[in-house]
Amino acid sequence: MKKITASLKSRSAAALALAAGMMVSAAAEAGQKVCVFDLLGTQGDVYAMMKDYALAAKGWGADIELKAYTDERIASEDFKAGQCDGISITGLRGRQFNQFVGSIDSIGAIPSYSVMKDVLTLLSSPKIAGSMISNNYEVVGLVPLGAGYLLVNDRAINNLSKASGKKIAVLDYDKSQAKMVQKIGAQPVASDITNFAGKFNNGQVDIVAAPAVAFKPLELFKGLGTKGAIVRFPIVQLTGDIVINPKKFPAGFGQKSREYVVTQLDRAFSVIKKTEADIPAKYWMDIPDADKPGYTKLMRESRISLTQDGIYDKKMMSLLKKVRCKHDPASFECALQDE
Repeated sequence: MKKITASLKSRSAAALALAAGMMVSAAAEAGQKVCVFDLLGTQGDVYAMMKDYALAAKGWGADIELKAYTDERIASEDFKAGQCDGISITGLRGRQFNQFVGSIDSIGAIPSYSVMKDVLTLLSSPKIAGSMISNNYEVVGLVPLGAGYLLVNDRAINNLSKASGKKIAVLDYDKSQAKMVQKIGAQPVASDITNFAGKFNNGQVDIVAAPAVAFKPLELFKGLGTKGAIVRFPIVQLTGDIVINPKKFPAGFGQKSREYVVTQLDRAFSVIKKTEADIPAKYWMDIPDADKPGYTKLMRESRISLTQDGIYDKKMMSLLKKVRCKHDPASFECALQDE
């Protein structure tokens, strides 16, 4: 009798396992919906790249349907609610799904596009695959969105001391921004991606941070007016993340996806550089070389503090430092052990 019972239990367990496997397989075969955040909706560069991505994904066993969003918060909520199986989102908003990957967009951590390319290439390696999965989500692609620059409504705001007391728009879901603004004695004004540009253009804030890709669609030239400028000193390198619920996709999809996305980096950097070049020269303002080390030191101190506060991931901070020191081994930070 015991043998019969054990046999029945074994068969039952096997049946359940088979059923579960069939359910996952069926979910993968049924097709996947991916939410895509793009300021220009279906007309933007991000959406265009995702159309090519969806086509390539057929070769990895996925059948992706794209849904465009111009409001990133709504796209994020729909993804968390299971209305989408994947999402294309900014790294700042994506930090909630994977802190390790989300910490790439940390203050001053990536000083140039050449460093950025090395970081993104490194993260496509199978050796890093385990860090791409967190909280039942998997990051299956990383693309650059460009450097974030400060836009000021008055060129007279040409150093940090003159930013003291000024109102600066900060994204309400990124705690690091408000802390940095307070550190320099300015006033953070909570905003989101749908209204920060309006606040700048209407004079409600004096300073915003944004990549070149946002300049034209958000009409940031209105906020600059005749006296404002874009400070040509990157304070952050912004990324776009493709995040999925791996249960909804075929086995092995994530690594195949990351290896494909890294082949698209040159295309992405080309778009970024063209977008920056298309901004009229009159809007750009360079800062004196003598001031740059001070800004770098301030951003580094803030980054270390934010890591200690648990906002940035320690493992990612260490990885980013190694890449920076590979590019500039003579940098003062390379001899230090505090990051």
